[in-house]
Amino acid sequence: MAIKITEDCINCGACEPECPNKAIFANGEPWTMADGTNITSDYTLMNGNTIDPFAEQEPVSTEYYYIVTDKCTECVGFHDEPQCASVCPVDCCLPDENHRESREELEAKQKRLHE
Repeated sequence: MAIKITEDCINCGACEPECPNKAIFANGEPWTMADGTNITSDYTLMNGNTIDPFAEQEPVSTEYYYIVTDKCTECVGFHDEPQCASVCPVDCCLPDENHRESREELEAKQKRLHE
């Protein structure tokens, strides 16, 4: 499953540079699919919507740092554990129970993001 950042986030930013997929963004910051990935053509999100990978998307949160689920691979393919969770001083980077993915699915996502 993907990782989420809870409302306990203190906006310290420790997690953001640790993400190998550039899936973590500051509160209110728009995101793109292309940033931190090798995606260069239209990309279909998990919800079925297709987006231009270079088009800015609306922030997921305007209150605290957030993780773009479609870009989160729990660091599979890069590290043994989610790096955001390992550096978070308040333990607010937790598994997202609403976005469960198997290791195989996370590996496939990582390959798709970085092919």
